[in-house]
Amino acid sequence: MTVGTRAKSPVRQRSRGSRRLLVLLVTLPVVTVVGVVATLAVLWLVLPVSTIGKVDFEQPLAIPPLAESHVNAEGRRVFELTAREGTSELLPGEQIESWGFNGAYLGPTLRASRGEEVTMKVTNDLDETTSVHWHGMHLPPEADGGPHQPVKPGETWQPSWRIDQPAATLWYHPHPHGETEDHVARGLAGMFILDEPGNAVAESLPHEYGVDDVPVIVQDKRFGGGKVQTGSLGGDLLVNGTYGPYLDVTTERVRLRLLNGSTKRVFDFGFSDNRAFTLIGTDGGLLPERNRRDRVLLSPGERAEIVVDMAAGEDVVLRSFAPDLESGFLSERFGGGADEFDVLQLRGANELAASPAVPQQLAAAPDLDTEDVARRVFVLRGREINDRRMAMSRVDETVEINSTEVWEVRNADGEYHNFHVHDVQFQVLDVDGRRPGPELSGWKDTVFMPPGRTVRLAMRFTDYTDVDTPYMYHCHLLQHEDNGMMGQFVVVEKGQEADTPTRRHADPGRRG
Repeated sequence: MTVGTRAKSPVRQRSRGSRRLLVLLVTLPVVTVVGVVATLAVLWLVLPVSTIGKVDFEQPLAIPPLAESHVNAEGRRVFELTAREGTSELLPGEQIESWGFNGAYLGPTLRASRGEEVTMKVTNDLDETTSVHWHGMHLPPEADGGPHQPVKPGETWQPSWRIDQPAATLWYHPHPHGETEDHVARGLAGMFILDEPGNAVAESLPHEYGVDDVPVIVQDKRFGGGKVQTGSLGGDLLVNGTYGPYLDVTTERVRLRLLNGSTKRVFDFGFSDNRAFTLIGTDGGLLPERNRRDRVLLSPGERAEIVVDMAAGEDVVLRSFAPDLESGFLSERFGGGADEFDVLQLRGANELAASPAVPQQLAAAPDLDTEDVARRVFVLRGREINDRRMAMSRVDETVEINSTEVWEVRNADGEYHNFHVHDVQFQVLDVDGRRPGPELSGWKDTVFMPPGRTVRLAMRFTDYTDVDTPYMYHCHLLQHEDNGMMGQFVVVEKGQEADTPTRRHADPGRRG
């Protein structure tokens, strides 16, 4: 009798197949979760950047030259800036493709005085449309240099205005719609110093440019393939375009004009020996009084003027300590909250020239009357403000000339932002309902906004009106701005209404 092989039951086969499928369906998510957790764990360990004790400080700090200028027949001081391509040794021994004004990287320091009429002759020798915004400047909207004043390849743009604001450290940079991060990261930026002749306090402070009054433009960079990369934080630090810089100090006190010129990173500046320094000014000029401290936190676009006491023969390092981003542990970690940098070494000469003491009182405190004024609310969330992304053809807010307003800005996001307003300097009334600290006691144009923060800002709009040429307000984390976290406002005469914004030039478009 032949015993045959018993056929497998189709029901049993389906049952086994179902079990395998069930195991697979259960296993795959577990494996995926494990993989994600493992990846996050690896990133958690390797992501933080620290250059503490690892910088050789072999390069003298480059001091951007003061821009040449002349006074024309109309009595205006004329500056000339040309945006151009080049290559720069941004890393030791490595040439990097870069952009600059009047050079291969960054631009000259513009310097003008209150009361002067200025003209900026801006020529674009790039292959792309760009623009030049005068960050922190009070000026007509058509001269603002925002996305409504693009400069196409081969064109020259010549805005003019009268400088009418206190002595301050401002800066200039491109502002093309959707391309600002890329243009700034490549190197288009520079400092703009305003002086106030006859101001005895200002003249008593260190003021010899490049000697005891030094621009310090700090930027983090990420390089790849001989180019500057964008889209994430960088692990290499440049100061005035210099990698690993030192500054020879020849006076008992040196004034550092700190500018966070990065596109996203927040810095918390202090010194390697935790010495105290004197904070004398922020975005809009001198503080009401000097403030002794050992840290100053700057988000992108913010400025601080500090005076550092030096002893003969000593070295000390300007450092960025891990900033408190108030963002929760994941955002802190992946947003640079654990990163630390050695920024700039100060080297005291064996003999130092005497420097006068810093006055206690510096400038009048902001004191705007906020009774019975217009109030607006701006909610930051995702890449939107008040649930809207930037639209070039839409005016979001209309402001009357010669009015004071209070703007309440809320960060409803889980990540940090900041908030910048064009044309005006504002007074910070309160932070989360509390009186602001000394670092916010002067005029500001940019304010840091960690998650959950609410600030109230008072500002006054004067001098310039235009129904169809807007100013901007936006997050100055430039990728956020490019992705839509920006709005527009016009300043009009009483009774006027806003019109549709009119572009003076062809739209340059947006890559990607």
